[in-house]
Amino acid sequence: MYKFYLPIILIQLLFTIQAYSQNIDSLRNKIEQIILTKNAVVGVAIADHAGENTLTINGERRFPMQSVFKFYIGLAMLSEIDKGNFSLDQKIKIKKNELLPDLWSPIRTKHPKGATLAIAEILEYTVSQSDNVGCDVLLRLLGGPLTVENYIKLNGIEDISIKINEEVMQNNWDLQFDNWTTPQAANQTLEMFFNNSHNLLSQNSYDFIWRIMRATSTGENRLKGKLPKGTIVAHKTGWSGKNKATGITAAVNDIGIIFLPNGKHFFISVFVTDSKEELSTNEEIIADIAKAAWDYFNNATK
Repeated sequence: MYKFYLPIILIQLLFTIQAYSQNIDSLRNKIEQIILTKNAVVGVAIADHAGENTLTINGERRFPMQSVFKFYIGLAMLSEIDKGNFSLDQKIKIKKNELLPDLWSPIRTKHPKGATLAIAEILEYTVSQSDNVGCDVLLRLLGGPLTVENYIKLNGIEDISIKINEEVMQNNWDLQFDNWTTPQAANQTLEMFFNNSHNLLSQNSYDFIWRIMRATSTGENRLKGKLPKGTIVAHKTGWSGKNKATGITAAVNDIGIIFLPNGKHFFISVFVTDSKEELSTNEEIIADIAKAAWDYFNNATK
């Protein structure tokens, strides 16, 4: 009896593996069709909740992060808080002369004469609202961009470079390329810090970063753009604007975790660079890829 039973199990397993691979290939084909006619370079990394059902397109290519790096700044600051070097309720004075007029800053809009804010509030502004003034305040507290880069690298993510702050980046188009990562490395960072299997963050810091990632209000037309209403997405966006001289957009990005109706989730990082498309088209590329992935994982878990 057993000599017949084992081959049957192996045959069933083989068909299951083949079907699984074909499904991933169908998702890849759909994504390739989405980007085929676009005048842009697109990088994609997708993985299921276990980090196993993976797909990458230009996954090892370096893409400028723009404000995506604020997620990494949040991680580094929370790590320092866990060490006792700072605290979430610690008050930081932001002077009027730090509220640079050319930087995107909801802090400046609300506090045009300066303010004294808790680190927790500065983190929320920086990650959830992509505040550039808050970003540079946090970088000064941490000791500069390289502190953040080194922290991420010490945790095993090699494909990342964080060399400049927002003030420098926004004043020199070419320097934005000094802050880069790959789609694959971005996804690995999301997975590592969300799973938190090595206790990289305390429970309080873990809850805090993922709460403010879920509260992200920028880039509503990107990862979230075509998902069912009410879908929870914890994400961080980045955008370079368009170079007026060349008509090129260097970065329209969104990385995050998308939660499915059954409670499972998947990790997704999408970077768009060297694009001659309009912002709406660049954002639609990300939205279409996210929806294709949502359809795939939602159907696969039924």
